[in-house]
Amino acid sequence: MSTLQIRPITAADHAAWLPLWQGYQRFYNADITPEVSALTWQRFLDPAEPMFAALAWQDGVAVGLVHWIFHRSCWTVSDYCYLQDLYVAETARGGGVGRALIEQVYAAAQAYGANRVHWLTQEDNAQARQLYDRIASRSGFIQYRQLFS
Repeated sequence: MSTLQIRPITAADHAAWLPLWQGYQRFYNADITPEVSALTWQRFLDPAEPMFAALAWQDGVAVGLVHWIFHRSCWTVSDYCYLQDLYVAETARGGGVGRALIEQVYAAAQAYGANRVHWLTQEDNAQARQLYDRIASRSGFIQYRQLFS
């Protein structure tokens, strides 16, 4: 039986994180430049940044990642926590890794004093939505966006 461990990233974890980050981008058909990925990695390691990351490890192999960001809210005194990215390698899906990564964010948000954790997913992400429907409440909001170059 393999043991699952969730832990915050360290500078030494880049080689384990990067293939998962690239897998996440392929899953969402996203094309994030290497420069942006490098800056994102640096932000995770900068204690002055409100951005955080953790990896899920199974038998010494990184099998999942989660990224979260603390931000202000006009509705509460305390900050909110945005779970921005969650990815589990295809070979590890359905084994509780996603749930463990979300619970890591829940624990970090509670320790930080955040008022809520929130996230988005695509409507057709059926497998992930089955988990999300069990461990969180749907807000009923629809996202709109305007992109700028």
